[in-house]
Amino acid sequence: MGSEPRFSLESHTADVAVAATAPDLGSLFAAVADGLTAAMCDELPDGGDRFDVTARGESLEALLFEYLDELIYQRDVRAVLPADHRAIVEETGGGWRVDASARGLPFETVDAREVKAVTYSEMTVARTDDGWRAYVVLDV
Repeated sequence: MGSEPRFSLESHTADVAVAATAPDLGSLFAAVADGLTAAMCDELPDGGDRFDVTARGESLEALLFEYLDELIYQRDVRAVLPADHRAIVEETGGGWRVDASARGLPFETVDAREVKAVTYSEMTVARTDDGWRAYVVLDV
């Protein structure tokens, strides 16, 4: 796998799926979020202001769902496309927490497609011999 986080978009019936691998959980969550961005837009311009995102979940799958759902919410509220994701994932006493940031690209600067929602369908977050992998289906 190597040490660099990566993602790929995969066909999934009428939806799109993001498959990602990374050496650590923070890089994995950022790679999946980059996949979400790629599902919405092919080319990303420079510019945009960074904003913070925090999410909590009882399991890693629940945390990933909440994190991506929060990015979609922020997209809608701020009228920006979240891009260039950074994330730190930590285990807490009651589950998991992600502290993240994204660069918000104003909608008027991008040609974006809509991703309606994140789904739990087939979602996985798992440790591998080389780090971590995730698979998430997006409703488009």
